[in-house]
Amino acid sequence: PLPWINVIANPTFGFQISEAGAGYTWSLNARENQLTPWRNDPVSDDGGEAFYVQDQETGALWSPTCHPIHLESTQYRVRHGQGYSVFDHAAYEIATELTVFVSPDEPARIAHLTLRNESSRVRRLSITAYLELLLGSNPAEDSRHVVTEFDRAAGALFARNPWVRDFAGRVLVAGWISSTTTHWTGNRREFIGRNGSLQAPAALLPGYRMSGDTGAGMDPCAALQIVIELLPHQSTVASFVCGQAADKPAALHLLENITQAGAARILAQVKDTWDDTLGQLRVETPDAAFNILVNRWLLYQVLGCRMWARAGLYQAGGAYGFRDQLQDSLALLTTRPHLTREHILRAAGRQFPEGDVQHWWHPPSGRGVRTRCSDDRLWLPFVVAQYVLVTAEAAVLDERLPFLDGPRLRAGQEDAYFEPLPTSEQASLFEHCARAIDCSLEVGAHGLPLMGSGDWNDGMNRIGHGGRGESVWLGWFLHTVLAQFIPLALARGDSTRAARWAAHATHLVPALEGTWDGAWYRRAYFDDGTPLGSSVSTECRIDSIAQSWSVISQAASVEHARHAMHSVQDYLVRPGDDLALLLTPPFEGGAVDPGYIKSYPAGVRENGGQYTHAAAWCVIAWAMLREGDRAGELFSLLNPINHAHTNAACHAYKVEPYVVAADVYAQPPHLRRGGWTWYTGAAGWLYRAAIEYLLGLQTRGTVLRIDPCIPRHWPTFVVHYRHGASHYDITVTNPHGVTHGVATTICDGQSLVRPEIPLVDDGMQHTVQIVLGIAV
Repeated sequence: PLPWINVIANPTFGFQISEAGAGYTWSLNARENQLTPWRNDPVSDDGGEAFYVQDQETGALWSPTCHPIHLESTQYRVRHGQGYSVFDHAAYEIATELTVFVSPDEPARIAHLTLRNESSRVRRLSITAYLELLLGSNPAEDSRHVVTEFDRAAGALFARNPWVRDFAGRVLVAGWISSTTTHWTGNRREFIGRNGSLQAPAALLPGYRMSGDTGAGMDPCAALQIVIELLPHQSTVASFVCGQAADKPAALHLLENITQAGAARILAQVKDTWDDTLGQLRVETPDAAFNILVNRWLLYQVLGCRMWARAGLYQAGGAYGFRDQLQDSLALLTTRPHLTREHILRAAGRQFPEGDVQHWWHPPSGRGVRTRCSDDRLWLPFVVAQYVLVTAEAAVLDERLPFLDGPRLRAGQEDAYFEPLPTSEQASLFEHCARAIDCSLEVGAHGLPLMGSGDWNDGMNRIGHGGRGESVWLGWFLHTVLAQFIPLALARGDSTRAARWAAHATHLVPALEGTWDGAWYRRAYFDDGTPLGSSVSTECRIDSIAQSWSVISQAASVEHARHAMHSVQDYLVRPGDDLALLLTPPFEGGAVDPGYIKSYPAGVRENGGQYTHAAAWCVIAWAMLREGDRAGELFSLLNPINHAHTNAACHAYKVEPYVVAADVYAQPPHLRRGGWTWYTGAAGWLYRAAIEYLLGLQTRGTVLRIDPCIPRHWPTFVVHYRHGASHYDITVTNPHGVTHGVATTICDGQSLVRPEIPLVDDGMQHTVQIVLGIAV
């Protein structure tokens, strides 16, 4: 298998670590401000960080993790948890337990190392922490400018890079907080040795002592060593901190705060914080794999990796994607709506006055790319409407935000990368959303929205690059946005816009129905009018998202929408291979040029593989069609835990079974192999599919609506939901083996007319009993 990693982060700091113990650390931006270097090498799983334990009597040298020194004769046990990872190992009669985590409140990572002497003699050991320093994004350039110094009073090494853009004043601090550092160096060449390696560093050879060399103009590192003595069967703890702050006084303050708080107490705080975040909503269903994924890992992946880290093994991203994190934030609406609100306002500030937006941007500078992608801007009103629906907080629409000032794209120019500045003009969030809609109303020859340089599928960037190509999927999506935003416009008295949008939505419906191809909806039209996703197409005859969104939009003919989803089942779902394809057949040598999607091998990623993001929309569509068996089966097929039930399945899948993979390959010799994990928007949509559509829990202001659509073989499920200080225990029973339909609802002994539970923050325990079947 490829490295199985954990992405551990808070909003300003994080690191990635694999089961071998390799990884990298960043602050504020996972790409632009790497404290230690990211290396996309899944074969060797190399890293620029390491810990060493050495017997000072015998010279024996080993690591508490299997990186960088892997002792073949010993065993390693690794546990990845939410916010921490634990490495257990024993060698040379010394047992070690290394726990690594990020402080919830401070920009720092902590390594908490417990050592136990299991021998009958006194042991004198050295423990060395090593960091290859980058403090930038380009190892060939940025590391040359790093300046290090050792502060004897603090017992820590400090480093800065005065030449790195946007982060020049920031200072890294690295040091042991539980013991006195005895030897150190800031010179990587000294530590490793000429032509050396981390497996046998020269500075740890018997008789060698690190020189204490720090300063400028060297290959920089932070290597810090402490020495401990252990009596027979005695245990001790050593804790190491790596963090970064605005300047050296702030870095010293950071170190002092962590020292005073203590690593053990901070670790307990980490676990409590994640338990509180992930435990607000907990489910118990007959499907154990469903419970494991939904209760902990999906939301952890969304918040820790997608929202905060924005990085993973396959990409040190660091940037916000306009459409990406907006979609991710929807998964937080049920439990952490303030985070959704926070990101809505962040994203709205990345819009130009014309209504289009930055496709992505890097904090803190805001440098990013302006494109002709047609769907980006519409995700803002879509998410805002969802937020208002769930929270009933319409006041967010009055929040005032600036636009971005930047040059418009020239004719024929697909994108431009630059650093825009905020305008003096400010407008309400409603106005930002309205401009996004208004600049999305132009249609082509078939009455459908123009595709531009790609819609949701960036890889289809040449279908409409001439300015005439049209997107069927975008038509369904735009209709959804219009239907949600027209009531908000009317509530604000903007009847002019509401009327214009309503007229446009009315004209969209026959245009979209005109794309019916006999058994499914077409996907798009090229600039010259050639259809894509049609029975006459030799490649991409059927694409799933045009079908699923015909249902989600609720704008399609019910008969056609249901037929379209059954075509998805027939042509795109392969139960024997545990795959739900995005499209078929893949692009492979045909005459049409849809864009860079064609550069992917057939059956890989968007080009005919499983793209889990889109497959999650199919789960939602089946649930909306009230076909609970189909929805449940497809969710189980997508659940990564079910890709590792056997050794054969695990070796085929290869990637982590506890987080969602963006894609799964569909062609030999890599059939059923998981692709890009962690950093995928599929996690958020799968969470929503499970909670809001299968289990049917949807908050609406101070009301919790419950309308499940489950597999008929589920006899019952239970939901534990915390609202403020109140606890709601909800039991849903299915005595008649149905998939949907609420027969009775009882809350605290009182029968309710509808399955809508009043949410009251009274600190009490509330009991809800729901029976599925035919309402009496």
